Amino acid sequence: MAESAFLYGNFIKNLLDKKIDFNSDAIKMALCTSSYTPDQDTHDFFDDITNEVSSSGTNYTSGGNTIANCSITYTSGTNVCKIDGDDVTFSAVTLTARYAIIYDSSPGSAATNPLIACIDFGENKSPAGVDLIITFNSGGIATFTVAA
Repeated sequence: MAESAFLYGNFIKNLLDKKIDFNSDAIKMALCTSSYTPDQDTHDFFDDITNEVSSSGTNYTSGGNTIANCSITYTSGTNVCKIDGDDVTFSAVTLTARYAIIYDSSPGSAATNPLIACIDFGENKSPAGVDLIITFNSGGIATFTVAA
């Protein structure tokens, strides 16, 4: 089954309201089981995320891993704005995950940490004591074309 992804509905509003700063905030990726039901329109903060992968005996850290080197770039020749960051490695984990949730952890509590995006792996991923690496494609976390 193919992977897919979407931006949470309030992401752009939170970005424009300066609730998310890719240059200085801690942007993280958490993993959820297939029991999580994503809702692009009503989920807006990390406290809406259910069924995060257990940190007990899995080598997974609750809240997920930080996405290093987040940046926003604009290419004038193509009118493309790209939000990107380094690929994320969950080292030597033993778990089952269906979704990766990208969010801003800097505000400090689940009720105030804005959601950014949800990646659906299309099927359960079940590494057993090996690295689970989430690789962003050439479009990065998100790509926007600025129309003339």
